[in-house]
Amino acid sequence: MTFDLLTLAQLALIIVFGYTVLGLTGFGSSVTAMPLLVLFMPLRMAVPLMLIFDFVSNVLLGVKNRRHIDKREALRLIPFMAVGMAVGVLALVRAPERTLLVVLGLFILGYSAWSLFARRKLPPFAPAWAVPFGVVGGIFTALFGTGGPFYTIFLTSRLDDKLALRATLSGVLFFSAISRLVLFTGAGLYNQPALPLLAIVLLPFALGGLYVGNRLHQWLPAERIKQAVWVVLITGGVSLVLRNL
Repeated sequence: MTFDLLTLAQLALIIVFGYTVLGLTGFGSSVTAMPLLVLFMPLRMAVPLMLIFDFVSNVLLGVKNRRHIDKREALRLIPFMAVGMAVGVLALVRAPERTLLVVLGLFILGYSAWSLFARRKLPPFAPAWAVPFGVVGGIFTALFGTGGPFYTIFLTSRLDDKLALRATLSGVLFFSAISRLVLFTGAGLYNQPALPLLAIVLLPFALGGLYVGNRLHQWLPAERIKQAVWVVLITGGVSLVLRNL
């Protein structure tokens, strides 16, 4: 698969947008960029491409406050995440792409609506809830790179300390990135000829967007930005569903 200069420019803008939002708000770049990327490339290329950028960003930023990770809560999630990611990789490789894109669109619609309108704090979940949140989160992590919301919901209900919550979530996401690199490599998703060069070309835009987002975070109201982004994503989710039904 080849990309002309106009398409590369559009891809670069999408990547800058996704990582600027990540720097501004802290939520996943994949949720933001994926519905736009799949307009220009197959899902099976977009997912491993975004993983490269996420992994490099995590390595550069480091897992902050590692000593504050709640190992008990992280270890509750991680085994079930691993199971979910294995299932998700199998689906990514074998399931029809149109079906996967409809699922992605419905996921974005549901999560966007929940993020815009949900205001009540959830009651604490019992430890056993790590099973469904871990498995479902792992599946969506492998399929689209969008499993973070499931881990966040579970850990937010279990941890009151914000520093421990942020550190534990960062550790879980870092583990998921390493695991997906291994699974995707084993599944042959990085054997696509255009993928390595495309990653090299677009990586500076991902890092540039992250830098810009971190700088703008000091001056722009994060909540208003989140609301605007979710409105954009709802539009993208509707488009994905309608185009692939």
